[in-house]
Amino acid sequence: MGRSVSYPSGAIVAFTVLKVEAEDDWEFEYEWLREDLCERAGRAFPSLIPHDGWRGREDRILMRNAYADFGVSVYGGLVAVWIVERDDGAYWDADWRTARSPRAQRWLSQIASRFDAVFGDYDCLGHMSNGEGVYAKRAA
Repeated sequence: MGRSVSYPSGAIVAFTVLKVEAEDDWEFEYEWLREDLCERAGRAFPSLIPHDGWRGREDRILMRNAYADFGVSVYGGLVAVWIVERDDGAYWDADWRTARSPRAQRWLSQIASRFDAVFGDYDCLGHMSNGEGVYAKRAA
């Protein structure tokens, strides 16, 4: 596996793959993946609620809570499942915005290992000078 996939800066990221047998199945498999990710995220982190949005052009927000966006990015068959501090106007315009970021960072640090355990199938070993990623499948 040698592709790189987008994800928001500062995100906690777990990698997996989207297995598509035929080109015609891509949309179906992607929709199934999104539903599966939302179901697992909702069980692992009950404060997340459905949210349909984007961070830039490649990073799709699937759920969010008061502090974070949870989403997915896909490049080829490589999938980045991520969670990151919110960065939208409503988040920063809140009356308690000065206290919000430290709370968000604390919550994210508390869930990081569980997030990785729930969503991570591959480890990113690093990137080559051309930006291509090197990934290794985790032992079962």
